[in-house]
Amino acid sequence: MYNYIKGIVTIIRGEYIVVEAGGVGYTIRTGNPFGFELGIETQVFTYLHVREDIQELYGFKTMEERDLFLKLISVKGIGPKSAMAIIASGAIDKVVTAIKAGDSRYLQKFPGIGPKASQQIILDLHGKLDLNQTNAQENPKAKDLKDALRSMGYSTAEIKALTPTIEANIDLPVNELIRVLLKKMI
Repeated sequence: MYNYIKGIVTIIRGEYIVVEAGGVGYTIRTGNPFGFELGIETQVFTYLHVREDIQELYGFKTMEERDLFLKLISVKGIGPKSAMAIIASGAIDKVVTAIKAGDSRYLQKFPGIGPKASQQIILDLHGKLDLNQTNAQENPKAKDLKDALRSMGYSTAEIKALTPTIEANIDLPVNELIRVLLKKMI
């Protein structure tokens, strides 16, 4: 229902934040509320979870986090709280790698995820995870550079950290831009 909410973070608590947008304060459950800054305008990607007895808004810093959350809650026996515990780790690339590799031990380290649940996650999501989808408006040259870095073994987090450098130097020839990026990675 809501793709994202953009507004000022007015309250931060242990399990949620409040984002004021358009004069309305939205309570948004998030895995790591202290990753948001109080008083700063932010964009929170959201998912509205509706059951017969409750409506809760879940929030994420990135679309990739939300996409992984949605895939996780589609697994039999995995609810929003368990999925949010996995997202709260902040290492979604490691979670995706563990699922792709069938590493159930890694998944069992999260609260509420036992041997059966970890096997079910692997069974249901193996081969269905492609969270490196890029924004359709992204510059093709930037996308190619990110793909090249990914193929060289750089993590999603490392590539995201380089995005401002890529955007600032996008007019450079590709070989020079790669040199700039590799120097920044050292």
